[in-house]
Amino acid sequence: MRIGLIAGSGQFPIIFAKAAKSKGLVVCAAAYMNEADPVLKDHVDLIEWLHIGQVKRLINFFKQNNISEAVMLGAIKKTRMFSDVRPDMKAISMIAGMRHTHDNGILSAFARILEEEGIKIQPSTFLLPELLAREGCWTKRRPGKSEKADIRLGWNLAKEIGRLDIGQCVVVGGGSILAVEAIEGTDATILRGGKLGKGNAVVVKVCKPNQDIRFDIPAVGAQTIKSMYQAEAKAIAIEAGKAVVFDRQEMIDIANKHGISIVALADADGL
Repeated sequence: MRIGLIAGSGQFPIIFAKAAKSKGLVVCAAAYMNEADPVLKDHVDLIEWLHIGQVKRLINFFKQNNISEAVMLGAIKKTRMFSDVRPDMKAISMIAGMRHTHDNGILSAFARILEEEGIKIQPSTFLLPELLAREGCWTKRRPGKSEKADIRLGWNLAKEIGRLDIGQCVVVGGGSILAVEAIEGTDATILRGGKLGKGNAVVVKVCKPNQDIRFDIPAVGAQTIKSMYQAEAKAIAIEAGKAVVFDRQEMIDIANKHGISIVALADADGL
């Protein structure tokens, strides 16, 4: 069996490629320049380096290599969309038919184009279900009473900004919204909001309502906790079963060292 990998930044594409190879799959990667880790080439059978917007070239690469199933993994820095994109006619026609260019809109439109070409997009975790967050408190320290209240507030707000397709993460402190994720990404949101919280901030990152699980589900890892420590944020809540977790044990070790609480909840009432 052959599988296509559309690769952005971060470790997820490499983790997936290793898992796919271990299961005997031939991996053909379409990797975005200045995003995907160059090391990816050592873990796949074939790789084609693309600029953002080269949709037709990606489709041709997959068709030439008999790819009928693919996954979309890794991040694309949204700010790069304004400076490092080379849209071909296929991409231009896709964007021209869209009402807005929010994350889900672009990704869903992109997936539709691929599936019209006979390339089915699989869920990002279909080979790696063990990466999904397990419900519970993972750390020695549990959230305190005020932190629980902030998590509940943040959870409801994060769901709302997700419904509007703005972002997935908010930072809350003392009952006030300190930061809302937009184009800058989660780490920048944590640093901005955490510093405003002056040691009393909590982070909430949840799946958008009606999220297409084939792509863009929330992801956290050791770097998330490092950013929290830098910003003096004290707790993070993620959505159990709907967030991808990298470096789980390292996350827990860093959090325990610095007195940070990590909880994975089915909903805000689970505190």
